Amino acid sequence: MTTTLAGGRAARRQTMRRIRPRRSPAVPLLLAVWAGAVAVLWLWWHNTPSIADDNGKILNAGRITGLLAGYLMALVVLQMARVPALERRVGSDRVARWHAMSGRYTLCLVLAHVFLTMWGYALQAGKSLGDIVQQTIDSINQLPDMGKAAIGMALFLLIGLTSIGPVRRRLPYDTWYHVHLLTYAAVFLTFWHQITTGNDFAVEPTAKTFWYVLYGSVTALVLWYRILTPIRLNLRHRMRVEAVIEETPGIVSVLIGGRKLHRMGAEAGQFFRWRFLAPGMRFSSHPYSLSAAPRPDMLRITVKAIGDHSERLRELTPGTRVWAEGPYGALTAQRRSAGKVLLVAGGVGITPMRALFETLPGAAGDITLLYRANTTQDLALWDELAAIAKERGARLMYAVNSPEGERPDISAENLQRKIPDIDRHDVFMCGPPGFAQSVFEALRDAGVPARRIHHESFEM
Repeated sequence: MTTTLAGGRAARRQTMRRIRPRRSPAVPLLLAVWAGAVAVLWLWWHNTPSIADDNGKILNAGRITGLLAGYLMALVVLQMARVPALERRVGSDRVARWHAMSGRYTLCLVLAHVFLTMWGYALQAGKSLGDIVQQTIDSINQLPDMGKAAIGMALFLLIGLTSIGPVRRRLPYDTWYHVHLLTYAAVFLTFWHQITTGNDFAVEPTAKTFWYVLYGSVTALVLWYRILTPIRLNLRHRMRVEAVIEETPGIVSVLIGGRKLHRMGAEAGQFFRWRFLAPGMRFSSHPYSLSAAPRPDMLRITVKAIGDHSERLRELTPGTRVWAEGPYGALTAQRRSAGKVLLVAGGVGITPMRALFETLPGAAGDITLLYRANTTQDLALWDELAAIAKERGARLMYAVNSPEGERPDISAENLQRKIPDIDRHDVFMCGPPGFAQSVFEALRDAGVPARRIHHESFEM
């Protein structure tokens, strides 16, 4: 059984009103981040006297790694705050990559800071490198807020361990997600020793004020966008499950009703983080894209059963309360820069592509959708896609394995043969990372500029 949830021409008119091509603010944001790092380096340099011996060099190396770690901690939390300017303009997947990279650098700097500082303290007390463990214990017992910092350090190590690729892949998503939330506690616990034991903040009141403003601003953003904004959204729209429909074996659509859903500001191509208040699902929040254009009274997601949470979606009953956060994602019509568009979907990546296929404005022949799946039975929402293609004069193509299991050829040559003017298209793409990478390379070889290839992955 399939279900159709279409907005048709009305959805396209609404999308046209929203199209305001804008450049991503990623470059200015990165420049601002580097400017902040330079300011931290200047603070260290300004407060550093001449270094006469090895002990001084070690202690000052501990100072600079500590300052940089403290600065990056604030950025790590900022990247978790789900600020709309980042999530909807830079892109959720890009922000997630920034967060992962910042987290790795932060952990390395924290470890270097602890090692160098304790080594320097040991030498200062007339001890050797071999006494560093005892020196660490003494510092925790004697210096203010060092006990809190030690607990925060242990939490950072736990978070870092569970974020290592092989470990994360073995952990249930919910376990990894809730462990990751301990980042807030780790940052809070390590913040105070920076103020009470940091020489730079003791001699520079302006630096201390800046540090309080930096961390206070990030805390305010987290409270507003992670807590208060979702509470306001869900109290206003009061969403519930209307129906659960099996589209193909292993893939279900969940219809979600509510009040004035069009005022949520969601666009085709975006996603929400969904929490279904049903037994066994109340504490799980997962990102799923909209698989149809948003309607004033209905939203729809289409999900493939690939884990415990997605498996349970088929068991939802009408009337189940829904808690959502969003909308997030930058894979929207605003990324479009050319007249013609190619949409490329791999597997369940069809969900945002189906919504865009319906709503992206264009004349007959301007919109093409290429759908990659293992078999024709895996082509979810195919009837809807065919109906949309017929109504719009759009082109619909699929690429599935041969009966012998041979994968289809999605190469630059094949793409150019099927779409001769592909180099003049914008390309929107969603699918597994390996698939997306291979298609990206084929598109570049076919002459499509990188700035016109728009991709977002929700594996976060």
